[in-house]
Amino acid sequence: MDDKYKPKPDDRSDNVEKLQNMVQNTIENLEEAHETMKFSSGEEKQNIVEKNKRREEAIEGMRQEIKDEASE
Repeated sequence: MDDKYKPKPDDRSDNVEKLQNMVQNTIENLEEAHETMKFSSGEEKQNIVEKNKRREEAIEGMRQEIKDEASE
């Protein structure tokens, strides 16, 4: 088998750190969106509300994944 087609080994050693960074970035995006909402109206504000709800759900999922990874 040619080396360029060989799959990379599954390195999960830094998954918790990557997930924590993703949570932090998502929280920052959430906070920035709250600031943006102050200057938005109507449909734009509703879009931000909906996107922030998805962000909150994503944060919860990432936190659960952090717990799972840390316990392995």
